[in-house]
Amino acid sequence: MCMELNPTLARQALDEALARFPEFAPFGARLVVRPLQRGSAYMLEYESRPPAELANAWEFQNVAVKTYRRLAGV
Repeated sequence: MCMELNPTLARQALDEALARFPEFAPFGARLVVRPLQRGSAYMLEYESRPPAELANAWEFQNVAVKTYRRLAGV
């Protein structure tokens, strides 16, 4: 079962992540839910791919996802 994403909370979570990692602002990140074989996963999609030199991509995604989960109570 795929979970629904609350767009207001997703924006708030992304804003908090961008406050910590402002270097990702130009790449148009957005939080999405992807169905898996069992359950679903929260992740980021980008309008344009960040360069490989931005080594904090994993941490940026983790902050966004963890913040969303906290705000949404999931």
